[in-house]
Amino acid sequence: MVACIIFVGFFYAIPNLFGEDYAVQVVATRGAEVTVATQSTVNDVLTSKNIAIKRSELENGQLLVRVMDGDQQLLAKEAIATALGDKYTVALNLAPATPEWLESMGGTPMKLGLDLRGGVHFLMEVKMGEAVRKMTESKMADFRTDLRGERIRYAGIRDSARGIEIKFRDADNLAKAERFLKSRGNDMVFTDISSGGNYFLIANLSENYLKQVKEEALQQNITTIRNRVNELGVAEPVVQRQGAERIIVQLPGVQDTARAKKILGATASIEFRMVDEKADAAAIASGRVSPNSQIYDRRQGGKVALYKEVMLSGTHIQGAQPSFDEYSRPQVSINLDSKGGSIFSNVTKDNIGKPMATLFIEYKDNGAKNPDGSIKLEKIEEVISVATIQARLGRNFVITGLDHTEAQNLALLLRAGALIAPVVIVEERTIGPSLGAENVQNGVQAMIWGMAVVLIFMLVYYRGFGLIANLALTANLVMVVGVMSMIPGAVLTLPGIAGMVLTVGMAVDGNVLIYERIREELRNGRSVQQAIHEGYANAFSTIADANITTFMTALILFSVGTGAVKGFAVTLMIGIATSMFTAIVGTRSIVNAVWGGKRVKKLSI
Repeated sequence: MVACIIFVGFFYAIPNLFGEDYAVQVVATRGAEVTVATQSTVNDVLTSKNIAIKRSELENGQLLVRVMDGDQQLLAKEAIATALGDKYTVALNLAPATPEWLESMGGTPMKLGLDLRGGVHFLMEVKMGEAVRKMTESKMADFRTDLRGERIRYAGIRDSARGIEIKFRDADNLAKAERFLKSRGNDMVFTDISSGGNYFLIANLSENYLKQVKEEALQQNITTIRNRVNELGVAEPVVQRQGAERIIVQLPGVQDTARAKKILGATASIEFRMVDEKADAAAIASGRVSPNSQIYDRRQGGKVALYKEVMLSGTHIQGAQPSFDEYSRPQVSINLDSKGGSIFSNVTKDNIGKPMATLFIEYKDNGAKNPDGSIKLEKIEEVISVATIQARLGRNFVITGLDHTEAQNLALLLRAGALIAPVVIVEERTIGPSLGAENVQNGVQAMIWGMAVVLIFMLVYYRGFGLIANLALTANLVMVVGVMSMIPGAVLTLPGIAGMVLTVGMAVDGNVLIYERIREELRNGRSVQQAIHEGYANAFSTIADANITTFMTALILFSVGTGAVKGFAVTLMIGIATSMFTAIVGTRSIVNAVWGGKRVKKLSI
């Protein structure tokens, strides 16, 4: 049993000896697809540039090209990006160099944290102007509903440079509206600017409410991005705010940097709007539509006029899963929250037989700048489907008109939550292993020196038994690495190395307790076999108590800690578990094999 467990530990630790390959990853953006033809094009481009390809892998719609060194990696990225254009995301990556036969048996290297192997660091800025705009549109819709409910007649409501502008035909209705709207709360500040027979009421967000809107936008985006990171399966990420409008995201040990950037920075959302059936093809072509309508492009081609009023937004989406219809066409199954289901039910009940459109909205950073130097986002809006409402709908329905990749990505984004305001990546750092080389070197040196001192002490002080303890200690360290490699979510950080160094001391501590008990029994006149038995039997409870309490402390650290603290706790917990095995069971098996069942007059202890 001991030999089998140690062999498994050694086997899963072996992949860490092979290192990593420099690689370039290609992922398709919206509307494109990575195919065998794409792979062939990339291979031809790199060959023409005299860039040697170690391996080219096409899997799950993503292309990973391994090259010889870091210089060729940079040249390859530039060449591939130029050849493929802006329909593809090309990113630098590091791919494990584990042999295929070892990978097929589940052998993967241990994941290293951002401070050791690098990863991706994003600094994101929340575009607060869009959050304020959305809140303004929501207030305008509320004003229309509330004034109609109170039977207060108004001539029109629109957004202007001065704020939300509400027009009335007479002073009486204006006064009624002002009294009623002010009684609804202190979120808005109302100003009467009537003059010359024109009756206008201007509404603006109050300063306190404006701060609240921005704070909620930032917190909501942090939560959404954290959900998206969880969807990506990144272990031990860092998602935290910086200042009033920025978010830091660090993804250590991530293998798919291209998709991470695409998903985290994406601001895709959907809106459901009714189609303006009064606008015919000629009116749409000339741009002459109702003031309450707007013209949008259709993904399938052509244009369509939609009413500006949003019937339902993506904020009410509770779940989204990609699926297929009866004709094997991709679709996204949507599940709404109770409020969204109620709204959608009422909307569809009143519009049976009428067409409703699904509007897809996305913000992209195309490198353009505003006059003040800030990044200007391009807003892309297109209608992905138009369907006639056949019956009253509830909390569950489907969206069609997408290809397979788009259905998967849209489902992920909607499931993780729509960003309440778009974010733009203002700083991106791909941290290579060279930047963490000093940390790796210092950590390894600390472990080597710590191990060396312990090994020498045990060998000199306990002689033959010290050699057995040293074998167990080495096996313990390898098993920690093997277990860390086996656990999918485990990531080794610099504090994690500190946990491994601490484990070395704790592992040998168990042997010290056992050996001292054996020496005590020998001094008391016990035979060699009795002394060995009593040493292991009586020291076990003490070792177990010490390790269990330490394990519980590490578990608490892991539960409530974040980032570096979790990295320390993970290696400490694994080290405690493996040291209990090697220090007690492992050394006992060797001792039994060497001295068990024999007449021994003197122990080398």
